[in-house]
Amino acid sequence: MDFIGLLGFSLAVVVYVLLALLIIAARNPSLIAQAVLFCTLVTLSSNLVAALQIKLGYSLQWAMLADGFKIACWSLLIILFNTEHRDFKALMSNYTVRQYLGVWLLLMLGCWLASYWLDYAYKYIFLLFIVLNLWILVLLEQLYRNASRQVRWAIWPLVVALASVAIFDFVLYAQAAMVNGIDFNFWFSRGFLALFVAPLLLISIRRINNGEVRIFVSRHVVFYSSMLMIAGAYLLLMSFTGYVINYLGGQWGDLVSIGFLMLSGIVLVALLITESLRRRVKVFIAKNFFANKYEYRDEWLNLIEKIETASGESHYQMATHIMMSKVDASRGAIIKKFTNQQYQIQYSDGLEINEEIEKQLLEVGLFCHQKGWIVDVNEYENSPLLYPELTLDVALCRSNKIQIIVPIFIGKAFYGLFLLADENELKGLNWEDRDLLFAISKQLGNFISLYEATDKLSESKQFDAFNRMSAFLVHDLKNVQAQLALITSNAEKHRNNPEFIDDVFETVESATQRLEKVLSQLRKKQIEQSSHSQTALAIIVKKVVSQCNQSLPRIEFEQQGSCVTYIDSESFQSVMHHLIQNAQEATTKDGWIKVSLIEKKRTIRIIIADNGCGMSEEFIKSRLFRPFDSTKGNAGMGIGVFEAKQFFENMAGIIKVASTPKQGTVFTIDLPLKLAGAISGQDLL
Repeated sequence: MDFIGLLGFSLAVVVYVLLALLIIAARNPSLIAQAVLFCTLVTLSSNLVAALQIKLGYSLQWAMLADGFKIACWSLLIILFNTEHRDFKALMSNYTVRQYLGVWLLLMLGCWLASYWLDYAYKYIFLLFIVLNLWILVLLEQLYRNASRQVRWAIWPLVVALASVAIFDFVLYAQAAMVNGIDFNFWFSRGFLALFVAPLLLISIRRINNGEVRIFVSRHVVFYSSMLMIAGAYLLLMSFTGYVINYLGGQWGDLVSIGFLMLSGIVLVALLITESLRRRVKVFIAKNFFANKYEYRDEWLNLIEKIETASGESHYQMATHIMMSKVDASRGAIIKKFTNQQYQIQYSDGLEINEEIEKQLLEVGLFCHQKGWIVDVNEYENSPLLYPELTLDVALCRSNKIQIIVPIFIGKAFYGLFLLADENELKGLNWEDRDLLFAISKQLGNFISLYEATDKLSESKQFDAFNRMSAFLVHDLKNVQAQLALITSNAEKHRNNPEFIDDVFETVESATQRLEKVLSQLRKKQIEQSSHSQTALAIIVKKVVSQCNQSLPRIEFEQQGSCVTYIDSESFQSVMHHLIQNAQEATTKDGWIKVSLIEKKRTIRIIIADNGCGMSEEFIKSRLFRPFDSTKGNAGMGIGVFEAKQFFENMAGIIKVASTPKQGTVFTIDLPLKLAGAISGQDLL
C-alpha cells in the first residue's frame, strides 16, 4: 500500500514539474500568471513532502503543514481574480489579503500548538483542514457563479480541479475527525487525484491569457455561499458535540451519536428553510457586503432637481408625484394628521378617500407612528405576522387600489401618510426599496414643513408690515400731537405775541401736512416712498432747534459751511427732531445740549451732544437701535432711534453713539456731501 501511495505522489511531482516549466516557457509577466506558477510550485512541494514522508517515515504533520500552505496559496489566487493589482507589493497591501493571511496563520499555529501541548493528538489539525477546504469551496462557488459566460469558459477547468481536491480532502479530514485517525487508503489516493487534475489546470492556464479575469459578485450567490458557511459551521458544532457524546456515552455512544446527528440535521434543515432566518441573513449580507441597488447620489440629485423644477405645482402635489414615481404608481395622495382622531387630505391624484378609508387610516397611522414602518398591503396579505399589532382591511384597500402606505416624519414628529395606488399590482418592496422610500419621505416631509413655515412666515410678515406701518404712523401722529400740545402749553404766555401767532400758523401748517401724509398712507396701506431733493441741512436743523427750544433745556446750534446735499428733507427733519427731543428728555432743565453741523471735504458731520443721564455700553449694543424696544414704557414706540439709523444708512451715512452713564451722550452722524444727482454748495451760486 505504501508503494502505491509513493507512486502516486511521485508521479504528481513529475507532472507538476512539467506544468511549472510550461508556465515559465509562456513568459507571461502578469501577476496572476506568476501567482499560478507559485501555486503550482507549492502544490509540487506538497506532493514531494508527502512522497518523502512515505519513504522516510517522518511525522505526517509535515505533509499536513505543506498541505496547509497549498490551500492558502490557491485561496489567494481565487481572491486575486477579483482584484486589479498589478504587482506583488500592491497585492500584499490589500486589506482582504492581509486579513486572510493573518487568520490562516493564527489557525495553523493554534492547531499545531494544540496538537503538541494537549492530549488531543491530530484532532485540532483535522478540524482545521475541514474549515480550510470548506473555505476554498466557498471561494470557488463565488468565483464560478458570478463569472460571465466568457470567463466561465476560461476558469471552469480550474474550478473543477480545485473543487475536486477540496471535496476529497474535506471528506478525508471529516472522516479522520470522526474516528480520530487518517484513513490511509484515502491519503495515498491524494497523489493520483493531484495527477488527474493537472491537465485541467493546464487548460485553464492557457485560456486565461493575461490574467484579466474580472468577476461580478452576485448577491444571491454569496447568500447561498453564506448559507454553506453557516451549514458547515453548524455541522462542525454538531460533530464536536457528537464526539463529546461518543466519548462519554460508552456502549450507548454510537446510538446516541446517530440520534443526535439526525436531530441536528432536522434542526439545520428547518433553519435553512425558515423564511425569517433567510430574510434576515439575506438583508444583513446585502447591507454590509454589496453595492446598493440604487445609486443614492443620482437619486439624491434627481430628487433635488424635481423639487427645484416643480413650477406651477403646490408643494403637496409635487411631493405626492415624487413618491408615486418611485414605485411607478398611477394614483396617490398625501394626508396630514391634525389630531389622533382627525386626518385631512392635503392633495389627491386619482384617489378618493371615503369615510371607511379614513377610519382605516387612523389605525394605520397609529401603527406607522409607533413602528415607523412602511406598510405593503400585498405583503400584509401574504404574511400578516410581519406586521404585529396591525389590523388591516385588505379588501377595503384592494377596492380602492391602495397598495403602499408610507409614513411621513419631520424629525421625530409624525406628520402624516403617503398613499400610493395603482390599477395593476406594484412590485414588492425589499429592504432597500423601503430604505429609499423612507429617506425620500423624510426629505419631502422636511420640504413640506419648510413650505408650510414659509407660508406662515409670509402671513406673519404681512401682519408685521401692517403693524410696522401702524407703528410709524402712530409715531408721526405722536409728533404732531406734541407740536400741537406745545402750542397749547405756550398759549397763555404768548397769546398776544405776533411772532408766537406766526409760529402757531407755521406749526399748524406743518401738522396739517403730516396728517395728510398719514391719511394717504392709511388709504394706500403702505408707507410712501421718500422723495429726494437738494436740501440745505442748516435751514432744517435751525428750524428743528427753534421748535425744540420752546422747551428746556435750551439747545445751542453752530454751523460750519453750507452743508447742502441730496436728501429727503421731510424725513431728515423728522429724525433730527426725534434725536434732539430725546436729548432734551434725557437732560435736566439746567443742563446743556449742543447741535453742530460741519461740512468737510466729502462729508457732512452732525453732532448732537448733551450732559444728560447717558447710557451704558450694553444698552447701546443690545437695545438702542432695536425697533419697538422703548425705555419710556407705554409713552414711547421704540422706533425713533431705529428710524433715524435706517434713514441715515439708506443715505449711505453712518451714525455712531458714545455715552457714559450720568455724564452724557454724543450722537455723531456722517453723511456724504454728494449723492447721486447731488448739487454742491457752489452750484447754488
